Amino acid sequence: MTAPAQTRSSADLIRAEEPVLAHNYHPLPVVVSRAEGTWVEDVEGRRYLDMLAGYSALNFGHRHPALIEAAHAQLDRLTLTSRAFHNDKLAEFAERLSALTGLDMVLPMNTGAEAVESGIKVARKWAYDVKGVPADQATIVVAADNFHGRTTTIVSFSTDETARQGFGPFTPGFRVVPYNDLPALEAAIDDTTAAVLLEPIQGEAGVLIPDQGYLAGVRELTSRKGCLFIADEIQSGLGRTGRTLAVEHESVVPDVLLLGKALGGGIVPVSAVVARRDVLGVLRPGEHGSTFGGNPLAAAVGTAVIELLETGEFQRRAAELGMVLRGGLSALLGKGVVGFRARGLWAGVDIDPAFGTGREISARLMREGVLVKDTHGSTIRLAPPLTITAEELTGALGALERVLT
Repeated sequence: MTAPAQTRSSADLIRAEEPVLAHNYHPLPVVVSRAEGTWVEDVEGRRYLDMLAGYSALNFGHRHPALIEAAHAQLDRLTLTSRAFHNDKLAEFAERLSALTGLDMVLPMNTGAEAVESGIKVARKWAYDVKGVPADQATIVVAADNFHGRTTTIVSFSTDETARQGFGPFTPGFRVVPYNDLPALEAAIDDTTAAVLLEPIQGEAGVLIPDQGYLAGVRELTSRKGCLFIADEIQSGLGRTGRTLAVEHESVVPDVLLLGKALGGGIVPVSAVVARRDVLGVLRPGEHGSTFGGNPLAAAVGTAVIELLETGEFQRRAAELGMVLRGGLSALLGKGVVGFRARGLWAGVDIDPAFGTGREISARLMREGVLVKDTHGSTIRLAPPLTITAEELTGALGALERVLT
């Protein structure tokens, strides 16, 4: 990559944002202007290895040639019709996404939060129309330390006070139980329960992986109790964990699957609710919608993403390189790393607080040319593009070792 001609420095651009952008983020002080594959470049031409991949939105790296080609081709033809009309790309997208996930029907949306909100609406409608729950009494059981988005309904059942404080009153109808606790989950389900909504792996909480058998237990419980299992795979899905879906590690098929992030290839926002026909079939015209949901540009890029996943290459890479990641992190235990959790190319790494906060470690890694993101306390997240090489991954782990020593 060649650095573009500069008119404003990184420092100038960061200062320029301060008075005109809402302060809802606290980004690291790097200003990215170009990217390709696993590497990004700032306005001064400094290169960084991207070990975050847009929170898994960039599973296939920056500007993957097949995805860019699909986007360019569609930009020259048609970008938006709204759902007032059909378009010639949506059917194939839905057919192939249904086949990839083993479910029947697709509700296309744009962002991950929209997919979660849509899943909640569908579950409630199903509870009233199919299960027979009395009107306005449906409940949904969720897990503590969840992260499903930041809309007012979603933060209503968050246990993160930063996400909640100052945004009430909150939406009723949710019960929060500890994650990875099947007895607590069973006790919370009753005749009003429409669904259990869970992340198969809790990403924002620090890549928390439940005990083996937990997801299968959730599937058994929800089937036995007559409610839906909604799996939020917006971060964990589409190759990240070494399988197409994280639930596949326990051979589980949920009733409702929520997808986003990588489904748009890092090019356009694309999300979807994918479910059994008897579940999504409860929606009727006028009851839910989105002007941009299922637009032809999104459908074209989403189909190209599915084509990449159909090869199995990226799932294999995540599984194989995940072993390199685990090995490198294991070697750092006791050397500044006090623990980690990893599945595929995704890890939450707990740093000894004596070595710095997660934010401080992220800043030090940035100066080493590696971009990561902290989460709570002294935990950092590693989620590189699935196109990363073993050499690049080893280099990132070496940088982590340097900043800890």
